[in-house]
Amino acid sequence: MALASADIPASTPPVSDKPSSILTARMSVLMFMQFFVWGAWNVTLGLAMQTRGLGAMIGNAFSVGPIASIVGSFLLGMAAARYLSPRMLMVILHLVGGVILFFLPSLVTPETGSTFVWLLLGYMILYMPTVGLANTIALKSFGDRVDRFPFVRAFGTLGWITAGLIIGWAGLSASPEIFRVAAVVSIALGLYSFTLPNVAADTPPEQGLVKQILCVDAFGLMRQRSFLVFITCATLISIPLAMYYAYASPYVGATGIENVGGTLAIGQMSELAFMFAMPWLYRRFGVKPLLLVGMIAWAARYALFAIGDGGDMLWAVYLGVALHGVCYDFFFVAGAIYTGTIATPKGVNAQAQGMLTLFTYGVGMLLGSQIGALLYAQLPAAPTVADWHQMWWYPAIAAALIALLFQLTFRDTSRKGAMA
Repeated sequence: MALASADIPASTPPVSDKPSSILTARMSVLMFMQFFVWGAWNVTLGLAMQTRGLGAMIGNAFSVGPIASIVGSFLLGMAAARYLSPRMLMVILHLVGGVILFFLPSLVTPETGSTFVWLLLGYMILYMPTVGLANTIALKSFGDRVDRFPFVRAFGTLGWITAGLIIGWAGLSASPEIFRVAAVVSIALGLYSFTLPNVAADTPPEQGLVKQILCVDAFGLMRQRSFLVFITCATLISIPLAMYYAYASPYVGATGIENVGGTLAIGQMSELAFMFAMPWLYRRFGVKPLLLVGMIAWAARYALFAIGDGGDMLWAVYLGVALHGVCYDFFFVAGAIYTGTIATPKGVNAQAQGMLTLFTYGVGMLLGSQIGALLYAQLPAAPTVADWHQMWWYPAIAAALIALLFQLTFRDTSRKGAMA
């Protein structure tokens, strides 16, 4: 989603009115590797764990990311504001994280399952802050020209797609070796981060350390009713989102599809297509319609999963996966830009992006992972497609109700003359 330069507050400090093609290429490489690392193991982790006899721990494994988002967001609020630049944080977090990734495959066994989950938590505490850091570096590097961000962010989606295709093509969808593929790219990204623009950290003057750790200024943005409604609905929609990330791969495997990693990459392909359409869509429709359509798409996706199978209804499975572009781009990418427009005039963009990560990938997905684990526990040890159907109706109904709440309560006040 793009913002016209006229829509950006005049107080936004421009880095460059016309970002060079070299800068755009550098940010594109950053996003490609950032999401390749995550996509290499996250997509089929549930299948790998189920295959190795750790199906009962899938919910716990997918809870570490949300917990890490919460912990990492507070640590980021402290470090980014006072001690280290975003660039140096990227270097340190990805290099150390890459080393941890190399050790994870040997722990994916019933005997060491608990150790695996704890070490995965340690890794995710390092990784999750880098999502907000990558956004911050790109947005600050572009200055007023944030309309370049959707194009650059599209390469993150391309990285996720590439990772899924490589994992599927190599026959690693159900293998713990997915972590070592991610490790190689994580270390490469850590080294590459030395070359990133050295954008300034958000350091509000005369602000105490405690206020920085607690991201007080970013939380203060929620005094604006529209932003409070957005954060609330973003948190709620992340609850059903967590169930997709945790259980889509074993569900797709249960339908009889063999190349699970490649099949789930279809979702990122659609995400890439819609990413390039975001500038026009934003100019044409504005913020609220895009966010609302994204939420409705989540309800439609889960309804399709609830009727799909390995026979005549296999098309519903593929269509549900393909809806990922609408689900993700129309809400989460749009949400990142919307957050930037609200936070930039206050000088707390990095904190606000970290706070958005905290509520969505943190609080929301933690609740979703645990709720999903409770629902999964009601299924047989080797669930059939029919068993999965009853599980998917719960997030479908939840997403529909959240979309209704958003429609009734949200008004976009970030732009002059914005329509409700």
